[in-house]
Parts: sequence; structure tokens; C-alpha cells
Amino acid sequence: MKILIRLPNWLGDVVMSTAFVSAVRELYPEATIDVIIKKEFVAIASLIPGLRKVHSFSKQENKGLAGVFRFGKKLRAENYDLFFNLPESLSSLVMGWATRANHRVGFGKEGGFFLLTRHFKKPENIHRVDEYISLLEQFTGKTIGNRQVSLDVQKPGKPITDRVLVNFNSEAASRRMPIEKAKSLLNLLNNHFKEVEFTFVGAPKEAPFIDEIIKGAENIGRIRNFAGKTDLVSLSHLMAGCTAMITTDSGPAHLANSVNTPVIVLFGAGNENNTAPYNTHNLTVLRAGKLDCEPCVKNTCKLYGIPKCMQLLDDLQIINALSVYLPHA
Repeated sequence: MKILIRLPNWLGDVVMSTAFVSAVRELYPEATIDVIIKKEFVAIASLIPGLRKVHSFSKQENKGLAGVFRFGKKLRAENYDLFFNLPESLSSLVMGWATRANHRVGFGKEGGFFLLTRHFKKPENIHRVDEYISLLEQFTGKTIGNRQVSLDVQKPGKPITDRVLVNFNSEAASRRMPIEKAKSLLNLLNNHFKEVEFTFVGAPKEAPFIDEIIKGAENIGRIRNFAGKTDLVSLSHLMAGCTAMITTDSGPAHLANSVNTPVIVLFGAGNENNTAPYNTHNLTVLRAGKLDCEPCVKNTCKLYGIPKCMQLLDDLQIINALSVYLPHA
């Protein structure tokens, strides 16, 4: 059997979908498994065990529904038996339809259910990992017991110096740490943990935001800015070798969680019951919980201008959560 999986469109969702890929591998041990993934996340696919082939997809190179149809049509020569669609988009359904896979399976969303041979209802109020796996359970009629989000990154030995990774970025403004809160929190952490190196991570476009946070910081000799200096694979290895990570609700939170790094996630607009990192070992989820609008799950805060839910996060709770992993500091 030849199986093709269309992976999701966001970094965090791609990482969460590794549990689905693992479950498919468990249920179809003799099958070959290929994936379609956005071009910017191709490197992550190299860390997902058990894949035969990775098809890189670019919206810029395959514009509109006609473009995704042509992309899917190119895959017909693979003669796929089974296609699983994880993103909730009409374009991904058109892509799967164009492959002419014998069985095309997905949730009946976006009005494109007629492009699938089997479509199912997406369950509500559960974690996104469980949403993905429910698709497989409904299709096969089998229960998936072992669920773990995991990337194949070997954890190195303990470093000589404690390094804590920091990610205050997010694609959504409502999940991004406000500048002044980030500055004050950095100084508090840096003064409390005097033997720790704090290393900021992020995409190249996020470097100016991080520069603004670091500018004028106390004990600046123990602060590093790696924004734009790592690709996704090297970032995964950096995460695997650090002591812990403090992060907003974002893709890097899931990346760190998938390589078994202790993660402290600071939630604002996002719903942690649906999108928190999935593996609960060494995971701490913090939110202020002082506003009636939490969580709004909107990308921008129209009520306060800046995400006040992030601004109100308790500094002492964050310090105490990190202290668990730095008992000697």
C-alpha cells in the first residue's frame, strides 16, 4: 500500500501531526508513507521517522486552485492507494482529488467534502493532536492508544553552562509578548538566575523585535540573539541541548516539546486545551486568567490594542516554573 498525507500549514500543527504519522505507521506497517509539506517546513520532514518521500509544495509556485490541481496531478504517477488530508482548506482537498488516490480521507469542511471518497465530522473541544488521530480512528474503526508528538533528534549530553531558550515571538500579535513586558521579564529572569545564559530564537524577520527587547538589558553578557541564525533542523538540535525553554504559544513551543525539552508556555489569546504542546512531561502552561475575554483565540486584540492577557502574566509564577529545572541557580 502507498499512503500520502497532506500535512498542515503551520509549524506547530506540522509538529503536532507527527503523532498522526506515527499512528498511520503503526496501523499500516507494510505501507510506504509519503507526505506533502509546505516548502518552508521541508527540513522538519527529515526529522519525522518512517517517511519514504517528501513532496515540497509552494503557494508562490502553484498559485490558486489551478496551481494546486496541477501540483496534485503531477503525483498521479505514484499511484497512491490512500490520501489523508489534515489541513482545513479547499486547496488541499483539490490537491488530493487531483492525485486520483483510490481513497481520499478528510474532514468534511470548506464545502469540499465531495472531493473526498470518505469524509468525517471533526470532533469539538479536544486537542488538535486528538482531532487528527480521530480522523484515522473514524476511517479504520480502530482505537489509537499510543499518542506522542516526536521528532527524531538525539538529545546531547548535559551542557557545561545552563542555557534557557527564550521565544517571545508569534505570528499572531495577540500571542506575542508586549515589548515592555518582555523587557521587564528578561531583567527579572536575568537577575534571578545569575549563572544562566538566555538565548533568544526566532525567524530572520523577528530579529528587530528581539533586538528591541534586548536593548539596554541588564547583564547583557549572558544574553544571546540567535534569531535568523538557525534553520529548523539546527533549531531543533539547539532545543534538544538546552536546559529549558520559555516561550509564547507558537510553533517553537511545539518544536521544543517534541524533542523532550522542558517547556514553559505563556498563553494569551490561544486556547491551551486545543493547541498547547501535547506531551505533558516537563510541560508547564501558564496564563493570567484575569480577563473575561480569555481565551479569545483571535489574532489581534481589538479590545486593548496590545494583548493585555500577556501583559498580566505573573512574573513570580514564571520564575518558579523555571526554577524547577534550575534548582542550583
